[in-house]
Amino acid sequence: MVHRILIVTAVAAEADSVSAGLGLGAPELLPLPGGLTLRRHDGRLDVLVGGVGPAAVAAATGTALARGSLTGDPYGLVLSAGIAGGFQPAAPLGSVVVSSAIVAADLGAETPDGYLAVDELGFGRSVHPVPEALTGRITAALETAGGPPYALAPVLTVSTVTGTARRAAELAERHPTAAAEAMEGFGVAEAAAAYGVPVVEIRAVSNAVGPRDRAAWRIGEALGALRLAFEPLSRTVFVESWEPS
Repeated sequence: MVHRILIVTAVAAEADSVSAGLGLGAPELLPLPGGLTLRRHDGRLDVLVGGVGPAAVAAATGTALARGSLTGDPYGLVLSAGIAGGFQPAAPLGSVVVSSAIVAADLGAETPDGYLAVDELGFGRSVHPVPEALTGRITAALETAGGPPYALAPVLTVSTVTGTARRAAELAERHPTAAAEAMEGFGVAEAAAAYGVPVVEIRAVSNAVGPRDRAAWRIGEALGALRLAFEPLSRTVFVESWEPS
């Protein structure tokens, strides 16, 4: 059975960059409940604008996965994609980060002794590891294509984007190997895990994690890097079927 691939973004501009990178022409538009629309490319690559933040995107991803399961047309791979803040110097502006793990960085509790993640509290999980076989194929494709520079590292999911040096330092101390933060990856990963489907996050860096400085953002450059990242993936990583784990 050929399984489809679902690529989930937060906003339409990110989905436009992904669709352009796939290079497969105009998609078929398929309506979903809740006013959502799947962009289906080449009959097998679906791009979905899922909304901003982990809750909205988890609901949207779950809706798409449920449709696939109920219609006998399941997904074999899910990607969270978009732009992000990058931890410096690991992920400079215009670079791409491929997740080695997807981490809920602020799902937990503040205590007098410091922050405790939700799994440390005994509830659920805060990390989704990404299979090395998957990240290896993605990074090999990016390396061969000679596109934007990339890092393979944990990507943090936050509900409130970092806007101060203090918060950036706290996150870096708790997650010293992380290269990027965004708002959707963990929500996508939770929905994918419920269906036993492997998941990975790909982010293009538009700004540095730290004090909020909109004048320094490079959103256009990041969207361009996102498009360039998906060009080799559509020719290599996405050409084979992915089976649920």
